Amino acid sequence: MTLWRTAMTRRPAHIAMVSIPAHGHVNPSLEVIRELVARGHRVSYANDPAFAGPIEGTGATLVPYRTTLPLTGEDADWPEDPVKVQEYFLRDAEAMLPVLRDAFDRDRPDLFLYDIAGCPARVLAENWDVPILQLSPTFVAWDGYEDDFSELYDAIRTDGHEYTAGFTRWLAENGITGIDPLDFLGKPTRSLALIPRALQPNADRVDPERYTFVGPCLGDRSEQGSWARPADAERVLLISLGSAYTDQPDFYRACLRAFGDLPGWHVVLQIGKQVRAADLGPVPANVEVHSWVPQLAVLEQADAFVTHAGMGGATEGLYCGVPMIAVPQGADQFANADRLVGLGVGRRLDTDAPSDALRAALLDLTADPAVAERLAAIRHELRTMGGTAHTADLIEAAL
Repeated sequence: MTLWRTAMTRRPAHIAMVSIPAHGHVNPSLEVIRELVARGHRVSYANDPAFAGPIEGTGATLVPYRTTLPLTGEDADWPEDPVKVQEYFLRDAEAMLPVLRDAFDRDRPDLFLYDIAGCPARVLAENWDVPILQLSPTFVAWDGYEDDFSELYDAIRTDGHEYTAGFTRWLAENGITGIDPLDFLGKPTRSLALIPRALQPNADRVDPERYTFVGPCLGDRSEQGSWARPADAERVLLISLGSAYTDQPDFYRACLRAFGDLPGWHVVLQIGKQVRAADLGPVPANVEVHSWVPQLAVLEQADAFVTHAGMGGATEGLYCGVPMIAVPQGADQFANADRLVGLGVGRRLDTDAPSDALRAALLDLTADPAVAERLAAIRHELRTMGGTAHTADLIEAAL
């Protein structure tokens, strides 16, 4: 009997999802939530009201909490010190937990789902003996991860001893003892990784009993708008640095020099909300400039992608089978950029790369038949993994 048929014999469940208000953390889970609602489950989704629109659009009910993270608005800013970053997340968890405890105490879910930054869900799951699954929007830990990142771990355990002591104290105050706080964060009891296995570093050293790669869960995004490829466009290039790393006017001007009036190419340039089109100077006739575009709709019709290599963008690029020029800015983007290069489907450049280097990377990638062959294989793999339906089956099996 399939997981789906087994699930059909179960009553509709109350499922709670806990995440933070960042596109890279929310977007990967939305189609899964939509599918669970379509199967008759009641889903409560805890997040900041800033994300009420996309969350409620799935049919889930928003459980609002006000984030303390510097994630939204033009003032979003993060410290460079990795210990300080962890302190930001701890403070947010401390603020989130009582809100969630109050919201769910009299309406306890049958299952918790949680993002990698939604650890208060694990606290409540252990307090109330509720099943829990992590939905990871990025790569997961592997055997030897701590050794490979010993510098970071040593910094957190030495310079960050106040952080680890505070985390341990917070856990103890909420009835959880005997576990290292870094293990509590980094070693979920069970996790579904919403990424291509191809983007996972050291995939052969990932514990299959703890982690399952389900791949990208992408669905209909017509509510985000559409995009039509111009009839006279021989090839289309999308340039986007996502939603959080867009204050790069010099880079955009370099792209205009590199790709403007490039024979046969039509360019879609997304510049975000921090840069105005007027800041770019003259815009070549083959370039359209937007503060935001429906990225997946464009990528489905594109022939190449200049990306910051966030996990969402890198995943969508592989899903659509387009070669990528990666210009990483922070977080996991450097590792993702290196993976794209290692897979033979991308080039890595810095945002201060000269325009001739950008142009050469595009022409080399799109002229190489080996790149196209590798992309076609990865695209086929991602589109046959089962995606959203398979992920929902695994979640129902955990009920």
